[in-house]
Amino acid sequence: MTLAAVIPARGGSKGIPRKNLALCGDRSLLAWTAQAALESQVIDVAMLSTDDDEIADAGRALGLDVPFRRPAELAGDAAPMLGVMQHCLAHLRRDGTDVEALVLLQPTSPFRRAHHVREAVQRFRAGQAATLVSLVRVPHRFVPEGQMREQGGEVVPYFGGDIGKTRRQDKEVLFGRNGPAILIVRASVLDSGSLYGHPTIGFEMDEISSIDIDAPEDLRLADHLLRTGYA
Repeated sequence: MTLAAVIPARGGSKGIPRKNLALCGDRSLLAWTAQAALESQVIDVAMLSTDDDEIADAGRALGLDVPFRRPAELAGDAAPMLGVMQHCLAHLRRDGTDVEALVLLQPTSPFRRAHHVREAVQRFRAGQAATLVSLVRVPHRFVPEGQMREQGGEVVPYFGGDIGKTRRQDKEVLFGRNGPAILIVRASVLDSGSLYGHPTIGFEMDEISSIDIDAPEDLRLADHLLRTGYA
């Protein structure tokens, strides 16, 4: 069965104009993700889903498959990722491809590398998961029991009572989705109208690898880290 990567890169972007083609280090955000997919050695088909001619041309030059233009109804700001992935799945099936799962790789994660994709796929298959989602550990100061709120001119524990646990080692370990940099979804889960099936398992990534380019300051930080050789 085929494991297909889906790289969604629409032309419109309000926070960072032409974000998917923006330079980060010595290459575009799209190029970092294309490299991760193609060098992972676990992806059978690496598809670019775009509504934009310039992005389509850039994708082909990077070695990506660009078999269609994404329809306008799936290219707006509010377009659901579920619909984008279902559209790619339908195209693959029209060509007679028996699809195991789709691997969503968003171009906004320039520090997600080929080894992350490879390890995530290995974990997905070993765990016989319906969905795998990449995660980053929540800093202990941000877990719910560590939060405060203002009340009557002072700050008090958000959940009431005493301050509670203050040592990092005593606090609950929580995770947040990191973009997500990697989302693997079985075809059967997409057919059911969802991205998250049962069981859904996590794939932990470190903070640098989890950087998600959403705002200009994110791009400046990532560019600095790459150009200075920090990451």
